[in-house]
Amino acid sequence: MAIPKRHARPDAQFENPRTFFVTTSTAARRRFFQVERHADLLLKTLYEYRKSAPFQLHEFCIMPEHVHLLITLPSGLTIEKAMQFIKGGFTLQAGKELKVSGAIWQRGFSEVRIFELEGFHARKHYIRQNAVQAGLVTESEKFRFCSAFPGYELDPVPENLRG
Repeated sequence: MAIPKRHARPDAQFENPRTFFVTTSTAARRRFFQVERHADLLLKTLYEYRKSAPFQLHEFCIMPEHVHLLITLPSGLTIEKAMQFIKGGFTLQAGKELKVSGAIWQRGFSEVRIFELEGFHARKHYIRQNAVQAGLVTESEKFRFCSAFPGYELDPVPENLRG
């Protein structure tokens, strides 16, 4: 399987803040996150790194074979490092807690830098409708592994995009 195309500009990696729409897939597009324990652990990992990295988590959707994120990074944290924390941290925890071995993730990820409020809202809508479009639920609020599901703590629209 091909490595996803990257869009980050190396010369802009430390601008502050930077918002990204990120997609990453499982190895061989295996339906790894169809197992609730796996998806729950990824949620736990996302929220742990949200605190310690720290990055802002605006939206997410954990689909059976891929993940979408809408995140904002602070100065000094590259998108590569943030995804290394998330994917590597999850892989480590999956090995310890779930006794999972072997490749979990497809190598790499794709990202789109968000510069405008309109783009932010378009990606938010896309993420929230992903499980609906895939036929997993009829309403995004019913998909437990989507940020539209009630009860998740999410960060607001970043100030630089508020206009």
